[in-house]
Amino acid sequence: MTRYEPALDLDALEAIDVHVHVEQGDHGHPSLPADLAAAAAAYFRSDGVTPDLASIAAYYRERRMAAVVFTVDARTQLGHEPIPSEEIVRGAADHADVLIPFASVDPREGERAIDRLRSLVVDHGARGVKLHPTLQGFDPSADAYRALWGAIDELGIPAIVHTGQTGIGAGTPRGAGLRLRYSDPMLLDDVAADHPGLQLILAHPSVPWQDEAISIATHKANVSIDLSGWSPKYFPPQLVRAASSFLTHKMLFGSDFPLLTPDRWLRDVDLPAEVMPGILKNNAARVLGLTSQENKQ
Repeated sequence: MTRYEPALDLDALEAIDVHVHVEQGDHGHPSLPADLAAAAAAYFRSDGVTPDLASIAAYYRERRMAAVVFTVDARTQLGHEPIPSEEIVRGAADHADVLIPFASVDPREGERAIDRLRSLVVDHGARGVKLHPTLQGFDPSADAYRALWGAIDELGIPAIVHTGQTGIGAGTPRGAGLRLRYSDPMLLDDVAADHPGLQLILAHPSVPWQDEAISIATHKANVSIDLSGWSPKYFPPQLVRAASSFLTHKMLFGSDFPLLTPDRWLRDVDLPAEVMPGILKNNAARVLGLTSQENKQ
């Protein structure tokens, strides 16, 4: 079994994109059912490309960027088999100079999800976990998931958790039955308080709960915000103020590739030049534990 070990040259990187979706598995298996993938592509006005790991690696290597790559395991909610996280971690090992693999497990599988996450981290080398409460259909503050958060904390890995609205299911009847309220960032405040050593990354501008996300990131030392999923020219003004001043050390560059590209993000961003090195690379390196010492080993 090939185990992922990071081989990043942080000094040579210009940025770390902490939010990159793997949309196609080794054998062409899609990450989402066709109707939800189409709805998301329409919402983002993308061309619906579904890059595999090798294509993602080549794309980011050309730009001298690293990418945190993952899929979302929502098999219970969607009735759709995800791209296996084992496959993503194994593939990232072949491109360890630019790819950083995160695992995903279905929280609604209980102990089985916890056991699988442990294996993905300990045996395979996954560097974090990606969760999407709306897509996976779970309330992250519920007692049923306390053991999962405890396991993530115990493993010492960061968690990227979707917050705010989502383009998945947007415009479809019933919104595909997906509950936006599960992605209210306030549901993660208890998690951050109960597990102060757990690095929580609130993914995306958290509309319609942007003030709540800023409040949590200000109050909890272990909470950051990734700036993915929106072109920066549409960022809520309070998020721009926070990123430009009192929360600049808590902001992480993320694109939401392939639905939003880093090229588009960088073209549209208008933040003070002095905060950009931290946002583009240094903050993520700290939160992800990517130290220079580690990468020399």
